[in-house]
Amino acid sequence: MGLSLTPSSRSAEVGKWLGLVTAVWVQCISGNNYTFSNYSDALKNLMGLTQLELNNLSVAKDVGKAFGILAGLASDRLPTPVILLIGSLEGLVGYGAQWLVVRQSISPLPYWQMCIFLCMGGNSTTWMNTAVLVTCMRNFRRNRGPVSGILKGYVGLSTAIFTDLCSALFADNPASFLLMLSIVPAAVCIAAMVFLHESPSAANKPTVAEEETEAKCFNMINVAAVVIAVYLLAFDLSGEHGVLISRVFVAVLMVLLVAPVGVPIYLSFRSRRSKLNGDAEGQIEEPLIKEEEETVMIVENENEHEKEEGDVEQRIPEIGEEHTIKEALMKLDFWIMFVSFLCGVGTGLAVMNNMGQMGLAMGYTDVSIFVSMTSIWGFFGRIGSGSLSEYFLKKCGTPRPLWNAASQILMAVGYITMAIALPGSLFLGSVIVGICYGVRLAVTVPTASELFGLKNYGLIYNILILNLPLGSFLFSGLLAGFLYDAEATKTPGGGNTCVGAHCYRVVFIIMAIACFIGFGFDLLLAFRTKKVYMKIYASKKAKRAVVRSIKV
Repeated sequence: MGLSLTPSSRSAEVGKWLGLVTAVWVQCISGNNYTFSNYSDALKNLMGLTQLELNNLSVAKDVGKAFGILAGLASDRLPTPVILLIGSLEGLVGYGAQWLVVRQSISPLPYWQMCIFLCMGGNSTTWMNTAVLVTCMRNFRRNRGPVSGILKGYVGLSTAIFTDLCSALFADNPASFLLMLSIVPAAVCIAAMVFLHESPSAANKPTVAEEETEAKCFNMINVAAVVIAVYLLAFDLSGEHGVLISRVFVAVLMVLLVAPVGVPIYLSFRSRRSKLNGDAEGQIEEPLIKEEEETVMIVENENEHEKEEGDVEQRIPEIGEEHTIKEALMKLDFWIMFVSFLCGVGTGLAVMNNMGQMGLAMGYTDVSIFVSMTSIWGFFGRIGSGSLSEYFLKKCGTPRPLWNAASQILMAVGYITMAIALPGSLFLGSVIVGICYGVRLAVTVPTASELFGLKNYGLIYNILILNLPLGSFLFSGLLAGFLYDAEATKTPGGGNTCVGAHCYRVVFIIMAIACFIGFGFDLLLAFRTKKVYMKIYASKKAKRAVVRSIKV
């Protein structure tokens, strides 16, 4: 069955996928906010910080995400390229200042100034992520789960990409690492400004052929992502590498990162071939598509007549409809989601911020493996949960919050594993926490859009992301920092250190309890939104029935 597209719509379709590919590249470099453990020890030694002071630096980095509300407001007022430009320049300044300090080109800055530059670095990612997520979610309205899984998955991989590149090229030099964090994201964002924008055809209902093509393209990008993740995992687990092998690794990695561009190239070739063959098939398909759209419209708008009764302006939208910010914040479901998100991402972020000190406390001299493991397995959690939650939603109407509930329980198991501190516990725990943290991010993104709509999605998303600085402050800055210092001994120069399983045991136990609380909130949200997801399921089921009748 051919694509019933005009030349202009064919071009828009190819452009939409080219935008997704460049969005993937932006996500590959926008996870720099999770790499603090790779250079935190250098900052601690240069500035003579206690663990509590160091953790508060990491909180300042995460507080930058609180200002993501600015990016959310701008997402409905400024074009995507401008948002990307703001994020890239802010990251260049924020990480550039840290690079100068760690490289010792300048004397260590006053503590409050370092907090500002870390805050800028953290805020830069909110502009990148907002530009990417808002644009792509609007371009692929009917595939929000896969899009979220892909984009958030590549964010998860970005930490491992940066870490392994630095290890391969610069022998884990923290100054070189910070230089990469400064320059590479800015360069990629400037390139993405050319291609990433909202597609004019995105609001149109896709035809049967288009949906089949989209499914194939998503699978191709997913396969490329999994190959990259496995490749990074093999590099991390294969031990020490010589200079030649490291450079070959970098070269192959670059080729793999470029591979997704094959999708828009494939679509461009297909559309040209379709143009040469004529649009006869498309003309046959058109009335069938109209029948399909009418059927789906009946299911989606079965209660439309109820909306027209009374004063429309006074009507409060139901969950599953378009909300303004004020309307969303007045919903109990929003705050249930907010608290459950805090329990999951707040504790997970505390582990990522403290992974360097956790590894040193457990007697490991090289902690980069744990940072990379958390990143890679976080990718599998993100990309897997995005696709699986979409599959089971289409299959049986499973509410997405149930996946978050499952991740909370598994994350609690990970914290208990690390608290026990048996040989290999930190390695296993970092894998479990990485997976669950990835699930939380990838599932919550489409959930928020399904419950509150896409019209004000940029701001709604960034309000939810306030959980990152809040969780970082509660679980990393206060809990982990205070309890570590209580167990640590003073060292010359004003710092302190702690060695042994006792350093973080109480921290892990408290975070496990927080996950059990989050589990309860996720179950409650799944119960309250069950009707919404059954309506989505009924719509998708009706459309599948039309597709089957067309094929027959």
